[in-house]
Amino acid sequence: MTDQNQTIAPPVAARVDHVRTHHGETVTDPYEWLRDKEDPKVIAHLEAENAYTEAMTPQLADLSQAVFEEIKGRTQETDLSVPVRDKGWWYYSRTVEGLQYPIRARIAVADSPERPVLDPETTPAGEQVLLDENVAAQGEEFFALGAFDISQAGDRLAYAVDTSGDERFDLIVTDLATGEKLEESVTGIGYGVAWDAQGRHLFYTRVDDAWRPYQVWRHELGTDPAQDVLVFQEDDERFWMGLDSSRDERFILIGVGSKNTTEYRILPADDPTGEFRVIAPREEGVEYDVEPAGDTMWILHNRAHPEAELARAPLGSTSPEDWQTVIPGQDGVRLTGVDAFASHLVLSLRREGLAEVEVYPLDASSATGLGEGRAVDAGEELYTVGVGANPSYETDTLQVVIGSLVTPRSIFDVDLTTGVKTLLKQQPVLGGYDPADYVQQRLWATAADGTQVPISLVARKDVTPDGTAPGLLYGYGSYEIPIDPAFSVSRLSYLDRGVVFAIAHIRGGGEMGRRWYEQGRMEHKQNTFTDFVACAEHLVDTGWVAPDRLAAEGRSAGGLLMGAVLNLAPERFRVVHAGVPFVDALTTILDPSLPLTVGEWEEWGNPLESAEIYRLMRSYTPYENIREVPYPAILATTGLNDTRVYYVEPAKWVARLRETVTSDPVERPILLKTEMVAGHGGKTGRYDAWHEAAFEIAFVLDQLGAR
Repeated sequence: MTDQNQTIAPPVAARVDHVRTHHGETVTDPYEWLRDKEDPKVIAHLEAENAYTEAMTPQLADLSQAVFEEIKGRTQETDLSVPVRDKGWWYYSRTVEGLQYPIRARIAVADSPERPVLDPETTPAGEQVLLDENVAAQGEEFFALGAFDISQAGDRLAYAVDTSGDERFDLIVTDLATGEKLEESVTGIGYGVAWDAQGRHLFYTRVDDAWRPYQVWRHELGTDPAQDVLVFQEDDERFWMGLDSSRDERFILIGVGSKNTTEYRILPADDPTGEFRVIAPREEGVEYDVEPAGDTMWILHNRAHPEAELARAPLGSTSPEDWQTVIPGQDGVRLTGVDAFASHLVLSLRREGLAEVEVYPLDASSATGLGEGRAVDAGEELYTVGVGANPSYETDTLQVVIGSLVTPRSIFDVDLTTGVKTLLKQQPVLGGYDPADYVQQRLWATAADGTQVPISLVARKDVTPDGTAPGLLYGYGSYEIPIDPAFSVSRLSYLDRGVVFAIAHIRGGGEMGRRWYEQGRMEHKQNTFTDFVACAEHLVDTGWVAPDRLAAEGRSAGGLLMGAVLNLAPERFRVVHAGVPFVDALTTILDPSLPLTVGEWEEWGNPLESAEIYRLMRSYTPYENIREVPYPAILATTGLNDTRVYYVEPAKWVARLRETVTSDPVERPILLKTEMVAGHGGKTGRYDAWHEAAFEIAFVLDQLGAR
């Protein structure tokens, strides 16, 4: 740090008492006023925080630029995706050096019967551009798509655009033959659209004031949106909504779900004005997923086993009484997804902390309707594997995506009959990257209650566990979402400076199945935090990381994790990056008018109704439990228009941290960086996103002494 840094005073947020009382406790919150982003004083405070962050980090300028150039230099900027066949077209996207966004395009199968082998440096012959996102994003600081769907005839495109980051979208329909915009009048919609069979009607969702998708509307092209028809409304505030078409495009599906319960509705795509039929009425605590195919519905559900089982039912079924078990539930094997094709069924699952994909031939002579399954071989002991882009119902190959901490993202075609894999494309990594220069391994930490918690670790092979290396531990641990061991170009900027990178697969996530998730939610949430600390201690105890050179990082609910472990064990970490962090969880979950709150009660509990849940959340919510002791250096990042985790949470947290902790504000600064035109995912253009990531990496590297 420079002498100049020592004279800079941080912004001081005004204190305005805001009082709340629940379950006999009265709490005064002096920073709740920061919630009103329409208040010029709030914007001024956030801008002052940004100015302070910039003033405190001049020493990062060269390092941040170097990391940006490393990310850019390792990326093949002019590149294209693997073409995927759907009916009479090969669909793909391509990027061009210097442009922020992809260009989405297609080539007629008639012009290229076999999958075209495209040259990234040349515009493909016969290319039809569907959407050049660079053109669509001109003049906008933020640009993201919430839908991209082509009509069944292939002649019209419906896409939805967000230009602020609040995840509310405007719908645009274009004629693909002429490029003419046919529709721009439907605005403020949620994620996803679905076409009817004739390409005449579009179904879309709307969100309520709490940003919950709760309605499905039908729009007839060429008509005034005021005439649109509401076809379904979900009034239970616990339930979210999704909208999709079946793979064979015969049906439109509406799915609604809380954290514990789901329900699906189905409508023939050739009868858009008909009534949606319930596949199985919601049953509290029962989650199911459905995949219609031919005259059968394949259903993944947890009625009989918490890790789920696979069943089938007649296409017209309206009751779970019709569900015939095909693959029963099994302890230690979490079934996570089903994809049906004309001749095969594909099952996604997790076993021993890793993802798997199994392929089953359809067999009408079998009692279950399936032949013998075959697992897709990932080729490594520590890996991630998943089903890729497979839009065609009639196909003899399955696209899968495989990678690891050392192997770049690789796309394969798997022959559905023989199981033979064919590599179609591996993510290019420029600059002489060699996977043999790095090692990955699985470690196991012992949690406070004796549970074995997996850790995925990667480092340069010349790094030895001698207790001197810097390290970064990443975690999430909520919503049954797994953080799998996947490759990252930007991570190489850590590894090549000798930093050990590790992922803590803590309870509350989905790495080890449904029971793993249940052991880290509601009244068991504390396990998520103590598991992470146990993983941190294991890295130090085994010599992989120096005790004074360990960083931690998490985003969103992983930001809650960061705040909680800081309060639990601030001495364990040297620096923490908390991205869009959910650090004022109790305040949010106490207010049902806020986005997400009511639906979140099944994840965290309802502190409004339960004094026990209130006391539990009060005991771990980061904002309420900051200690008057030295803390690590902290970088909190957020977006002003984030709808999922409001910017106010890190803003309040940083204000309270600064007034409470006793660490040196120069050696261990506490900084807030707010993107003033962005949402939950940060900046959208790839170069802007690389600059954002480079600054965050540089901050951590500087604090670890690993520049």
